Amino acid sequence: METIVAVDAMGSDRAPNPEIEGALLAVRHYPGVKVLLIGPEAQLKADLAGHPSAAGANIEIVNATQIIGMHEKPVQAVRGKKDSTMHVGLRLVRDKLAVGFVTAGNTGAAMATAKMVLGALPGVDRPALASVFPTSKGKPSMLIDVGANVDSKPQNLAQFAIMGEIYFRAIFGVPKPSVGLLSIGEEETKGNELTRQAFTLLKEIPFNFLGNVEGRDLYNGSVDVIVCDGFVGNVALKISEGLVDAVRFLLKESLNSTITSQVGALLSRKAFTNFGRRLDYSEYGGAPLLGIKGVAIVGHGASNANAIKNAIRVAKQYHESGVNPRIEQELTAARV
Repeated sequence: METIVAVDAMGSDRAPNPEIEGALLAVRHYPGVKVLLIGPEAQLKADLAGHPSAAGANIEIVNATQIIGMHEKPVQAVRGKKDSTMHVGLRLVRDKLAVGFVTAGNTGAAMATAKMVLGALPGVDRPALASVFPTSKGKPSMLIDVGANVDSKPQNLAQFAIMGEIYFRAIFGVPKPSVGLLSIGEEETKGNELTRQAFTLLKEIPFNFLGNVEGRDLYNGSVDVIVCDGFVGNVALKISEGLVDAVRFLLKESLNSTITSQVGALLSRKAFTNFGRRLDYSEYGGAPLLGIKGVAIVGHGASNANAIKNAIRVAKQYHESGVNPRIEQELTAARV
C-alpha cells in the first residue's frame, strides 16, 4: 500500500534543493513511499528535472503560491497566507490525501497552521514538539517540549509527559519508558513553581516516573523521556546543537594538529565518521508535533537532504504506529 507524505519544498534555509534531494532519497530508500512536494509548481518542476535520479521517481508536485519566511510573525503569516506551502500541505493531511506533513520552515508558523488546519486531539490543551537525542548508553532519549510553548502550566507539562511516553513507547518499542521532569536538582522540592506543581501531577500518572532529572541526564541515557516547558527545552536544544558543532571542530583540529595525529586521523577516519553520524541531528529527521489531529514533523531550518529523508521516515513511522488514538485514549483516562 502506498504511503503518501507531503513535504514543504520551500521551508529550509537553502530550499528547495534539500527538500528535492531528500524526497528523492526517501522514495529510493523507503519502498511504497510517495512524496508530494509543495511549492511553486514551475520552479519545482524545473529544479526536479535537473536531477538525474528524478526520472520515474514517485514524486508529485502540488502547487502553492505563497511561502512563510523564517522571520515572519506566525499569527499574521498564518492568517494572511492561506495558499502557503504549510497551509496546502496540512490541508492534504486533513483531507486524507497524505498521511503526514514535513517542513523545515518557521516553527511557530508550522505549529499555528497545524492547530488551525488540523486542530488538537480531544483532551490536548497544547501540542508539543518532541526531539530525540543520542546518549552515552547507545539508546535515544527524548525531550518534550522543545519550543512549541514558551509559557506552560503544570497540567500542560503533565500532558506533554503522557504524549511523549506514548510516542517513545510506540516508535522505539520500549514497553515502559522512564519519564523525568527537567529541573535544577533531583529532590522533589527543587525547581520553580511550575516544576514543583508539575511534579505533584506527574506522581499521580500511572507510568514509570523517576522524579526530577538534571540537564546532564539528557545525554547519559538514565531516562527515556524528559519533560520541560518549551522555553527551557528550546534553549537546551540550541545549546546542544552548538556543542555538537564545537566538539566536531575541536576534535578535527586536534587530529590534524601534528604529523602523528594526522596519521592517526587517517587510520581512524571510519571511527570519526561514525562519531559524527551519532551526533548528527539529520539522522533523527525532525521533531514530531504531538497532540494534533494528524502527523506533522518540524525539521531544523538548516536541514540537509539526509534530514528531509529521515523526516519523511519519521512521518511514515508516526502514521503506522497509531500514536494519536493512543494519546486520545490515555489522556482521557488520566484526566489531566
